[in-house]
Amino acid sequence: MPELPEVETVRRYLDSKLPGDRITAVTVDLPRFIKNRTEDAFRRALTDRVFRAADRKGKYLILRLDGPESLMVHLRMTGRLVFQEDESLPDPPYTRIRFSLERGKLTYGDVRTLGDLWIIPSEGKTGISGYDTLGPDAIGDAFTPDYLYRKLKGTSRSVKAVILDQTVVAGVGNIYADEALFLAGIRPSRHADRVTKAESAKLCDAIRSVMLGSIDAGGTTFRDFLDGAGHEGGNVENLRVYGRDGEPCTVCGTEIQLTKIAGRGTRYCPKCQK
Repeated sequence: MPELPEVETVRRYLDSKLPGDRITAVTVDLPRFIKNRTEDAFRRALTDRVFRAADRKGKYLILRLDGPESLMVHLRMTGRLVFQEDESLPDPPYTRIRFSLERGKLTYGDVRTLGDLWIIPSEGKTGISGYDTLGPDAIGDAFTPDYLYRKLKGTSRSVKAVILDQTVVAGVGNIYADEALFLAGIRPSRHADRVTKAESAKLCDAIRSVMLGSIDAGGTTFRDFLDGAGHEGGNVENLRVYGRDGEPCTVCGTEIQLTKIAGRGTRYCPKCQK
């Protein structure tokens, strides 16, 4: 599933291409992606609108427009937003929605058809509960060691469950939870209230570090993720535990273990993570 680094990679590319471009037409091949408008109302809300900016919080992407309403997208597991400057090029595979532009086209594709698109107010609350209840963004200034420590010490849930909770911190998913916990040297199953203040600070820094490192590498592609230009990300080679169960730890050589925590497959080193 695209997590914060993947969505931020898409956002940065689209923000370099879309501002000032006008939507001339909208074609919807699969209307069920549209969550809070009819297909006709969705087209009317977007046609002839001009892109102002591409914003993001957590895993949500907001394409801000010049009118009273904007477009919000959650890519879920296999969603892709791809910009092409030449509108005559074939649509990328699994394209479901096309936004024809004055200077090209933007397509939304989705192999497993699980993504969500909403029309939201351009300012203020979105009215989408999953967005309006988000905690601070994982690479934002409000996500601090003190904030994380307060959230951890108030619950006996596993530390992994806490950092996966989008109302606690927005944007952390399964890949980067495992990677950050490894970097911080904390076992994913540890009760959150057993994490010390010093360990919490280390975990906060680790979350930011693995996120920014992945953004620099263009995100993580195992199978489906493509950036805004339709390219795969290069962060797989940087992963230390995720997807490496049964392989030796890159630090100590101990076999990476696979278990299930908070309903998610979880990789960790039993020696490096206490």
